[in-house]
Amino acid sequence: MRAPAMPVCSASLLCLFLLLLCGLLGGWVLSICPTVCSCSRGHRVVDCSSRGLTKLPPGLQHNIHFLNLSFNSLQGLESQLTHYAHLRTLDLSYNRLETLPPALPRSLWDIRAAGNHLRLLDKSDTAYHWNLKVLDLSDNELERVVFINNTLASLQALNLSHNKFWTVPTNLPHNLESIDLSHNYLMQILPGSLDRLPKLAKFFLHANRFSLLSKGIFDKLVGLEVLTLGDNPWACEEEENITKLLTWAEQTRATILGCPCYTRPICGQTHQATPGREWHSALFTEIPLWVNSRVEGHDGQSPARIAEVTSSYQAKSALFETGIYQDKRGVNESGDHRLFVWTSPTNFDSFSTHTKTTASPLSSTQKPKAANSRNKCHRLLIDIQQTITLTILAMITAFNTF
Repeated sequence: MRAPAMPVCSASLLCLFLLLLCGLLGGWVLSICPTVCSCSRGHRVVDCSSRGLTKLPPGLQHNIHFLNLSFNSLQGLESQLTHYAHLRTLDLSYNRLETLPPALPRSLWDIRAAGNHLRLLDKSDTAYHWNLKVLDLSDNELERVVFINNTLASLQALNLSHNKFWTVPTNLPHNLESIDLSHNYLMQILPGSLDRLPKLAKFFLHANRFSLLSKGIFDKLVGLEVLTLGDNPWACEEEENITKLLTWAEQTRATILGCPCYTRPICGQTHQATPGREWHSALFTEIPLWVNSRVEGHDGQSPARIAEVTSSYQAKSALFETGIYQDKRGVNESGDHRLFVWTSPTNFDSFSTHTKTTASPLSSTQKPKAANSRNKCHRLLIDIQQTITLTILAMITAFNTF
């Protein structure tokens, strides 16, 4: 005996109910965002900065691309970030971390952990980050970093400024284009330390304790464009040794900012060959806006003072790397390079322009096509959400009609 067929009306109602349920659940998944944070771009860009957090906020999507946890009170995250396998940019700056969180996602392109209490960067912290392009560990208490040969193959920019290094780290990743070691206690560069850095273009060594440097120490840096040596206690009375450095500084193709012994603010053949291009001289003693009283020699200065910075990735939000902000760096009428500086550590949208004396350590090609592609995807996502909403409204109307 054949079972009675389900009435057409009941079947239609069941289908409408299932579609409505799927639509509601889909909308809920798309709109998830931690209550203490702000989200954008399909809730894959998450800003949880300056929220007084002591632990990772609950409710993060598994497929987030950008996570800003800066200016909080995080002391340790254990392995809580490991499963965010789509994460590209992680900003942990200005917390209370004593070590980098273990097992960070290998998908990361950009790690920022400035202004913490890091004392050591161990080889296990970076051993598997093949995709990492930017690593900012400035304004910590680092005395030693350990890199393994042939790791961090994609790393382009390394910021170790405002730490406690006495010598330039060895085994530096070979594809680096920018290294910032300014405002440390550097006294020497070991022979061979710079021999395998053919792409290094920007090297910031100002505000250290160099008195002499070995002959030919920079000779293997064939791609060097800008080197800063100002504000170091050069042994200018030792003419035989210092003359070799001064001769190299005058003859090199790179631009040397802060020539040793205050012979001139800028030297190098590139600068001499282009007299129309003016650089503002400086001794590079200014500190970033957010450096606190832990930095020696700067006590008592007004915290509201806008400081000149030595590298654009210190001065700009990591959001530039995700295409959220367009890169507006350029050259003003006088030929001076300009960059955007945070005027408030709690507001990522507040920028002021300052003339800088060093070129940007990162490539200015920010791939606008990729940003446009992301914008199209975002608009497409909004269109899909609107379509789902209209569909749900239509189903509700049909349901009421039945």
